[in-house]
Amino acid sequence: MLTFHDHVRAAAGLRRRQFLRVGGLALGGLTLSDWFAVRAFAKEQKLPMKDKSVIFLFMHGGPSQFETFDPKMEAPAGIRSATGEVKTTIPGVTFGGTLGKLARLAHKFSVVRSFVTGDGNHDIKPIMGKDTVGANLGSLYARVAGSLRADTAMPTNVMLFPRAVNAEAGPAISSFGNFEAVGDLGMTYSPFVPGTGKDLQQDMRLSLPQERLNDRRALLAAIDAWKRWTDTSPTLEGLNGFQEQAFDTLLRGVSDAFDLSKEDPKVLARYDTAPLVPKDRISKVWNNHRHYADHAATLGKLLLLARRLCERGCGFVTVTTSFVWDMHADINNATMTEGMDYVGVPFDHAVSAFIEDVEARGLRDKILLVCCGEMGRTPMINQNGGRDHWGNLAPLMLYGGGLKMGQVIGQSSPNGGEPASEPVTIPDLIATIMHVLLDVGEVRVTSGLPKNLVDAITRGEPIKGLI
Repeated sequence: MLTFHDHVRAAAGLRRRQFLRVGGLALGGLTLSDWFAVRAFAKEQKLPMKDKSVIFLFMHGGPSQFETFDPKMEAPAGIRSATGEVKTTIPGVTFGGTLGKLARLAHKFSVVRSFVTGDGNHDIKPIMGKDTVGANLGSLYARVAGSLRADTAMPTNVMLFPRAVNAEAGPAISSFGNFEAVGDLGMTYSPFVPGTGKDLQQDMRLSLPQERLNDRRALLAAIDAWKRWTDTSPTLEGLNGFQEQAFDTLLRGVSDAFDLSKEDPKVLARYDTAPLVPKDRISKVWNNHRHYADHAATLGKLLLLARRLCERGCGFVTVTTSFVWDMHADINNATMTEGMDYVGVPFDHAVSAFIEDVEARGLRDKILLVCCGEMGRTPMINQNGGRDHWGNLAPLMLYGGGLKMGQVIGQSSPNGGEPASEPVTIPDLIATIMHVLLDVGEVRVTSGLPKNLVDAITRGEPIKGLI
C-alpha cells in the first residue's frame, strides 16, 4: 500500500489524513504547508537507516552448490559438478560450467561455501519463516524505515514476480510460502507487488468503473489508465496548483521507476535473458517447462527493474522468477545438465549484467545483491541425473552494499555436503542484510518497535569476513 508511515504523518501534523495514498489520494486535503512539512520532516527524521538498498534474488526450488559456486571437481563422478567447471578471476577458485560470465567477475562479489539453511524443505525460509517472525524480510525493514519514502513516494518494500515485466507470464508460485506475509507487523508493511490484477486493485484503488480495472494485468497499464483518468476526473478540478504539482511529482516519479521503456535500449538489451533460452528449445517432457520459459524470459528484466527501483529510493526488493531450481530429473524437473542450461545460463547472464551495470553507475556500495534459495542439493547425483533436497549446505552469493568482495567465505567438506568451517546460518544472513540497511545499534534502542522485530534483526551475527 502506497501510504505515508504513521510516524511521518503524525510528526508532520497530518494525524487525520492519509494523503498521497494511492487510492482516494486524499488530494483535497493536501495543502502546501502539509507538503513542505512532510518534505522537511523526511530530511530531519532520525530513523536508524543507511542510504542503501537490498535486492534479494530468491532462487526458488533449491539451487545446487556443485553446479553454481562449489563444483568439487576433485571428487568422484556422481558427486562433482555435472556441468564441469570454469576458472574464475580469483586464483584457485572455480565455478560450475554454466557460470562463465560470473566467473570473469568473481573478484567483484563474494560467495559463501558454508551456508546452511537448516532443512531440505521446499519453502521460502530465507525470505519468510521463523527467522523473520513470519513476515517478508523486506517487511521487517519497512517496519523500521516506514512503508513509503516520504520525500519521493517510492515504496520501501517491493516484491517482483515475472508478471511485473511480462503480463503473459504464469502466476506467482505460492504453494510453498507467502512472499507477501507480514506476520503481526500489519498490512501497511506488506510488499508492493506490481503486475497482478489483485494487487493493483488493492494498491492502486482508483475511482474507476470496475470494467476499467478488470484487464489491468501489469503495473504500467494501470498507471496509464490512472493518467487518462486524471485528465477527465472531476475529483481533480478543485486542486490548487501546488496540489497538482505534488500529484504529478508522485505520478512521474513512481511510474517512471517502474517503466522499463525509459531505460537506455543498450542497457535493456544487455540485461535481456529471453533470447538465451527460446521456448521451443525447452523440452515439454518436463512439467515445469513453462516455469523454465518464464525464468528465461523475465529474470534479466526483473533485475533491471529492481536496480531502477533501488536507484530511486526503494529500500528492499525481492525478486523471484518461478519454481525452477528443483532439479530432481523426474516428471516435473530437468536433469542437472539440462536444467542448468535452462536456469543457470539466464542466471549467469542476468546477474553479470546487473553487476556490470551497477559498477558503471557507481552504485556498488549503495546496493547489496543477495542470491540464494531455500536449500542446496544432495552430494550424489541420483540415477536419473538430478540431485535431490539437501538442507546441510546451500550456495550463497553477495555483491556490493559496501561489503568486502572478491573472496570465498567458509569451506565445505570434500563431498560438498557439509560445512568444513563455521556454518553461516539464515539469522547470520539476515544480520548481514540489516547491517547494510540499518544502524542496528540504533534499532535496539529505537522506541515503538516490536520486541520480536528487534530480536529478528539483531539475533544473528554478520557474516565474518564481509563486514
